Amino acid sequence: MDNSSKEMAKLAIIALEDKKAEDIKIIDISHISTIADYFIIASGTNKSQIQAMTDNVEETLGRAGHNPKHIEGYQNANWILMDFQDIIVHVFDKENRLFYDLERIWRDGVTIEKESF
Repeated sequence: MDNSSKEMAKLAIIALEDKKAEDIKIIDISHISTIADYFIIASGTNKSQIQAMTDNVEETLGRAGHNPKHIEGYQNANWILMDFQDIIVHVFDKENRLFYDLERIWRDGVTIEKESF
């Protein structure tokens, strides 16, 4: 894992916080999976906020030279997945976050406190 994925994750977190994301979690999956180094999981309260959060992440990372490989779920905005290769950003509404419970599924990863990241 290189520092660029950590810097990407930091930028994504700032972009999410800028749009009032709730309950942001960072999971280091670099030791258990090859799909990415980090999962960033956040919640929004409604479709418009969730879309604004993902728009801000895409714009912020894009300005830093990191374009998404794939974005899925934007229209429905109950779970938007943003694949930036080294990091994957998941933005949920509260109901779907509880239902899919990625934190439990990826519990073998290392949860990192946002303040110490």
